[in-house]
Amino acid sequence: MKNLIMIIMGLTLTSCSEILILSSGASVAVSHNAYVKAYNGVDMLTIMQTEKGIKQHAYERIKHETQKLKPNE
Repeated sequence: MKNLIMIIMGLTLTSCSEILILSSGASVAVSHNAYVKAYNGVDMLTIMQTEKGIKQHAYERIKHETQKLKPNE
């Protein structure tokens, strides 16, 4: 219960959205590698502009390309 109250207070007292708080904290905790931090930063900007991450963009592009290559059934 105490953790839930702390999370709610943290989310309401900051001007950041929940996604930014969760993803920025996870990226710092997971790795200290400069490449990972750069990727996470670019991914964050992509999410803010398009509401999709880099991985989701790549998945949709691959799915679209494979559907073009499939023979019509």
